[in-house]
Amino acid sequence: MKDCEFCQVVRREIDRCVVFEDGVSLAFLDERPLFPGHVLVVPQTHYETLADLPSELVAPLFINFRLLAQAVEEALVAQGTFVAINNRISQSVPHLHVHVVPRRKKDGLKGFFWPRNPYRDKEQMKEVQKTLRAVVERLGREAGKKERSGSQRG
Repeated sequence: MKDCEFCQVVRREIDRCVVFEDGVSLAFLDERPLFPGHVLVVPQTHYETLADLPSELVAPLFINFRLLAQAVEEALVAQGTFVAINNRISQSVPHLHVHVVPRRKKDGLKGFFWPRNPYRDKEQMKEVQKTLRAVVERLGREAGKKERSGSQRG
């Protein structure tokens, strides 16, 4: 969709701090993060909600969500992650997107009343981007090795 903000990000018409991209999805830092390292993962093609997503894209997208959740935990030394999809309600951009948020015990998130914790400045945002990209690349290589070795055994 021409007017969709996330489609514009995918087409690089809007500059965002991209941390991962493949033929299925694009992941970038949320500009209004719950915590630094809050990532949005969007399909490369416009789908408004999870129900609109073709079945053949569910597995590849969820593999990428899993990769990003693991990378956020490791790169940001988080104790866990919150992974969420909003459909229509609370979906600020009508393009399917998954939030991957770093979590720590006593981080202040209570239920669904979430204070925003912005980046200190663009430099901090760029540093988080760089760290996440490096871990995503390494984890992707490691996952590929595991997949190849598993298929060779079977």
